[in-house]
Amino acid sequence: MVRTVLKIDGMMCGMCEAHICDTIRKAVPDAKKVAASRKKKEASFLTAVPVDAELLKKAIDATGYTCLGIVSEA
Repeated sequence: MVRTVLKIDGMMCGMCEAHICDTIRKAVPDAKKVAASRKKKEASFLTAVPVDAELLKKAIDATGYTCLGIVSEA
């Protein structure tokens, strides 16, 4: 499994975290264990194969939040 972690700026509450998780699920339909933390300013999920980082960044940025970086590790 590939774990992807996104650094995200702009999350202020639980609804923000839910919005980020929904956006990830739409952009990466096979994502598992999607989670977001406003305190850590990050979101993470698991996939079987690496994801298209640019596509994911655009999806997050389109919601009004700012994706500061994406790291994937097997």
